[in-house]
Order: sequence, then structure tokens, then C-alpha cells
Amino acid sequence: MDLRNEDDGTGRPAGAAPAAVPVEGQTRAAIVQLLLEEGPITATAVGSRLGLSPAGVRRHLDALIESGQARAARSAPWQQRGRGRPAKQFQLTAAGRGRMGHAYDDLAGAAMRRLRTLGGQQAVQDFARDRVEAIVGEVEPLAHDDRRDAGEIAEKADEIAGAFAGAGFAATTRKVGAGVQICQHHCPVAHVAEEFPELCEAELTAFRELLGTHVQRLATIANGDCACTTHVPLLVRAPKATAAQPAAVTTENSGRSAE
Repeated sequence: MDLRNEDDGTGRPAGAAPAAVPVEGQTRAAIVQLLLEEGPITATAVGSRLGLSPAGVRRHLDALIESGQARAARSAPWQQRGRGRPAKQFQLTAAGRGRMGHAYDDLAGAAMRRLRTLGGQQAVQDFARDRVEAIVGEVEPLAHDDRRDAGEIAEKADEIAGAFAGAGFAATTRKVGAGVQICQHHCPVAHVAEEFPELCEAELTAFRELLGTHVQRLATIANGDCACTTHVPLLVRAPKATAAQPAAVTTENSGRSAE
């Protein structure tokens, strides 16, 4: 009897209980969700997270790439562990993200164009600001002084990411060097933001106001990147030292007038 543990084509070893792994469509959806939230990610990491065999993961990833929903790229040198050829990392394409739910894009775009016609550019900016306020309205801003420390800024970044995650942006944070990055892996209004960058600009302004520090937008989905990434520095500038003033020099009046 052949007892070899082979893949049966569903992404699980032959003989495994069907209920242990989601069915075909659910497996594909789980991989897509993982690419959305954590991409770029290696095939090995996908298999480990979802309990799938290497053959099953490759089959699903190949299908997603063939359909234009995902793409592969070699890991950067700093991401490589150990020796050997850099592993491929996979992430969703714009087409793949487009299937995550951009309902009513045409209607939203038409409404924004009408708003601009009736109220001008200021009306669009006001709408964008009100939209962000509805997302982060319960997040209290940090004080704009030098008493903030890196931990407070990082916690506030987590709070902001949580608010956006609750609004459907699949937002997370990650520590990078001397800063933290707020990563929005999905944007429900990406297609509209391509035409109306005021939506992205309002988010960036809100980040600055809530964090009380300068932030830098590194990438946006609207520009074709895999995520909207905002860098938040964690180095708080020390209070400026007050320069010592020279002691006042007093001269005694001799009582004599200049000759």
C-alpha cells in the first residue's frame, strides 16, 4: 500500500479530513485576504498561516497571477533570511484589490464632480475633511508640546490605524527604524481618490493633527501602490536649551566728566 503523503490538488495532503481546511473558494478567498492585509508575503508564510501544503499554495497563487489579481517580486536583500536565492513575495494588484468591494464608485465619482461644480474646490475639501472626521472623531489628539514621548506617539498611531480598520481600510501599524508606519492595505474609495486627491490629503492632515508631529505619506493605493503608507517619526525633539546670558557688567561712576 502506498502511504505517501501527497497533495490531492485541493491544497491539503491526501487523506486529510475535508473539514480541516476551507473548501476551494474559501481557501482562495483566505489567500486573497492574507495578501491584502500582509502582502508582500512569501508563499511559505501563506502556507504556514493558513495550514496549506506548498503545492496547494503555489496552485492558488499561480491562478491569481494568471488572472491578474496578484503579482510576484523578489524579496529585497534586507528581507532575505540566510543564504541562497531571495524568496518571491506576493501581493495583490490594483485589479485584485478592485474585487474587494468598490461598490458605487461611479455614483460616488459623479456625486463628487457635482459637488465641485456647485460648491467649488472648497466644497470638495470640506467634504473630505468631514469624511475623515467621521472616521477618527473619537481619537483624541496628542498635545502639541515637547512632553510627548515615542511610546505615546506609537500608541496614538495604533489608535488611528484601529479607527481606519473599523472603517474598512484594513489598517495596521509596523515599527520601521526610528519611526512607525500606518499602513492602509485597502481603500474603499481608491478609484474616487484617483480623481479627487483631496480625500488622501485630508487623511494626511488628520494624521498630523492627531499625532502632533510631522508625518510623511510614502505611498498610496490611488497612485498604484500596494498600500497607503504613512511614516510617523518617533524621535521627539528635545526642548531648546536657553542660552546662558552674560552677567551684566556694572561700572562705577567716578563722578568725573569726560574731558
